[in-house]
Amino acid sequence: MTALHTVDWIVIAGYFAVVFGIAWWAYLKEKQSQTTTEYFLAGRNLGWWVIGAAVFSSNIGSEHLVGLAGSGATDGVAMAHYELHAWCLLVLAWIMVPFYMRSKVFTMPEFLERRFSPVNRTVLSVISLVAYVLTKLAVGIFAGGVVFAVMIPDVTFMGLDSFWIGSILVIVLTGIYTIMGGMRAVAYTSAIQTVILVVGSACVMFFGLKALGGWGALREWAGSEMFNLWKPLVPDGVAATWAPVKEPTRMAWYFNDNYPWIGMLFCAPIIGLWYWCTDQYIVQRVLGAQNETVARRGSICSAALKLLPVFIFIIPGMIAFALAKSGQNAALQQTFFDASGQIIRDNAQQAFPKLVAEVLPIGVRGVVVAGLLAALMSSLAGAFNASAALFTIDFYSKLRPQAPEKQVVWVGRIATAVMVLIGLAWIPVIKGGKGLYDYLQGIQSYLAPPIFVVFFLGVFSKRLNAKGCLWALIVGFAMGLFRLAVDTPVKLIKDDPTTAANEAFQYAEGSFFWIVNNMYFQYYSLVIFLVCIAVMVIVSHLTAEPAYSKIGGLTYGTLTDEDRKASRASWNQWDVIASAGVLLAILAAYLYFRG
Repeated sequence: MTALHTVDWIVIAGYFAVVFGIAWWAYLKEKQSQTTTEYFLAGRNLGWWVIGAAVFSSNIGSEHLVGLAGSGATDGVAMAHYELHAWCLLVLAWIMVPFYMRSKVFTMPEFLERRFSPVNRTVLSVISLVAYVLTKLAVGIFAGGVVFAVMIPDVTFMGLDSFWIGSILVIVLTGIYTIMGGMRAVAYTSAIQTVILVVGSACVMFFGLKALGGWGALREWAGSEMFNLWKPLVPDGVAATWAPVKEPTRMAWYFNDNYPWIGMLFCAPIIGLWYWCTDQYIVQRVLGAQNETVARRGSICSAALKLLPVFIFIIPGMIAFALAKSGQNAALQQTFFDASGQIIRDNAQQAFPKLVAEVLPIGVRGVVVAGLLAALMSSLAGAFNASAALFTIDFYSKLRPQAPEKQVVWVGRIATAVMVLIGLAWIPVIKGGKGLYDYLQGIQSYLAPPIFVVFFLGVFSKRLNAKGCLWALIVGFAMGLFRLAVDTPVKLIKDDPTTAANEAFQYAEGSFFWIVNNMYFQYYSLVIFLVCIAVMVIVSHLTAEPAYSKIGGLTYGTLTDEDRKASRASWNQWDVIASAGVLLAILAAYLYFRG
């Protein structure tokens, strides 16, 4: 494997100089006012292109450059379904943004308090903070270690290998600039990082295809199956229909783990709408807009950018697989295939950084490594800032309502530092992690349904009340934690290399715990979703109606004529045309990737 050249290190150093220069500028800007609005929402003065780039960069993080590219190397374009959920950002732009901007909230739990009650705000804040530790921090840290382990495998320091060094550096450096500049630093560095990431990833695809022999060679070596986006949706023997799967194995539809079409069709949109429309991690950037027009256009811009990962991450993963399969690159072949010619799926998450190390020329490699670091750091920065906002606004400010703004900002910085320490403590826990993208989708599938239900049903139905919301959150969150508790002993023992196959822990086949453990994660997510809807509707209708005067402008049923007119005046035909263009691009992708 080719080591980084001096020119590459100079490029990387230049990247860090730009990032910390922006952070210092943001710090000086924030220091002039030291208000919560400035620190957590950049003074509500972000431009639409900054919002779009910040949302994209914060999303396109470690799980993509490591997990999504790895999925491309093993399963082709199958996971592109999640990336083509860019339409969810259009739902944010046209449906949820008017309510969020009208309410002038800092956090998503705060919006839930306005719509329902303070108790619901607290519950959602707790759920969100737990989710960030389990997903954003864990995945970001793990990916940082993987990138460093591949790019500079021989570096050691005080007994620490390159995985530990990379993880620690990514956490600490990201924490420093996030603590310094707050949301303004996160947003503007994310905008710069987006450019670096897109350019760098495009270089990987270009030089990768050049090394392989072009697009035709990719299709030849990868095979039509890896180019089949419809395979997860249309099962074998049920071509071009949406008929139920009929398989000989008992309850096979129930436990199918090869991206079953029922799960992709019904569960994936739930996860997408939760993440893009209700998650503090994403929506906080939109809340930094000065008005509804800017917030909507920023969301549409990020929807357009969200289409890029199919080409800048999944395709490079497929290129790495093709180079290995064709034997054109010995290092990749040794990484991906064992002596018998079988693919080593656990090594697939090295696809993107390994491709960077093998096919890129000097200088360009530095740009791409800077892009990898940009993705890692922007993702973690978003998690740090969102977590700090949740803790500071939803907990500290509630306990100390009279605290001066400077003190609240100081607590926000302390909260960010604590998240950095939690991240460092996570390294030994997740170092042995496997199946990064699948891990993330599994966790999110258990946490997303109750939050999706209370936000969307709360906006569309004014009759649903605080008690219905609270019980939906509690029941849904409990079901998700129950699934994680059932899965954990099986996963830990299965992934332990010292455990013999006959000693692996398993539940008795056919038992209740066995069914829960073996049910495909998307199907279990759908169960949570349906239960939460039932709980929220039933409890709400068994208890008193909410006070409609207190939720004015927060549901479609309580909008005034002035609210509707103001929202209509915030968009024009160009916003509609841009949104239609995103939908057409999604349709084109589905039509092209048919195997």
